[in-house]
Amino acid sequence: MKIGVIQLQSGLEPAINLGKITKFLSEAKAQGAQAVFLPEVFYSMSDGTKPTPYLVDGKNEHYLEIQNLAKNSGLYILGGSAATNVDGKIMNRSYNFAADGSEIALYDKINLFSVDLSKHTSQTVIDESRVYTAGKTPQMIDLCDFKIGLSICFDLRFPELFRSYSSQGANVLSISSAFTVPTGKAHWHTLLRARAIENQSYVIASAQWGQHNERMSTYGHSLVVDPWGEVLADAGEGEKIIFAELDKEKLDVIRSRLNVLRDPKA
Repeated sequence: MKIGVIQLQSGLEPAINLGKITKFLSEAKAQGAQAVFLPEVFYSMSDGTKPTPYLVDGKNEHYLEIQNLAKNSGLYILGGSAATNVDGKIMNRSYNFAADGSEIALYDKINLFSVDLSKHTSQTVIDESRVYTAGKTPQMIDLCDFKIGLSICFDLRFPELFRSYSSQGANVLSISSAFTVPTGKAHWHTLLRARAIENQSYVIASAQWGQHNERMSTYGHSLVVDPWGEVLADAGEGEKIIFAELDKEKLDVIRSRLNVLRDPKA
């Protein structure tokens, strides 16, 4: 299955972000991709001190704009998140749509980002719990021969989530992100390759990149990693779409080499 992974420099205004995404989706369609993965907060990125004013709420106009990305392109739209009002609580919610625009599944970010690098040269200080409420429920989706475990950004640092997905049959891990520059340089590639290797799964990490506002700067380097830990595609810097093939036969061969996913109770 051919996939596309979009790397964005999202700003606050949804119309600008959607315009860039639509162009990348046209490229994906021309390249024969079936599914496209979007990064965290692709729809509207605030400065992190307060929620975006463009909140998805039920099936309001913002929900419909995201749904239309799938309906208008005829592609599966997966992984990306948008700030969502749920009974007065703001969730960082991943939206996943089939090619006809039907909703497949929702996932609310479980592990909220908190970092204090005030003594680092970047002086980055972020506490997502001031804006968001944490989700509680992991979520998997089925697509062709693949079972995809959903996650968002800081979830990457909690390997037990991905091991749980693997124990339930996941063979692809989606990690949509807006990783900050200092933590990205230090840990991004290492953590993503580790999640792929230890779970013998494809890892699809769609990322934000660049200077989004006065407070937010992200690392980029959207990655697709195979179950052996080899990087199949790395977007580096800049806004772009990258492509990779997910191969079920290759997955099965790699898993046959090391039986690390065996149920210890079996």
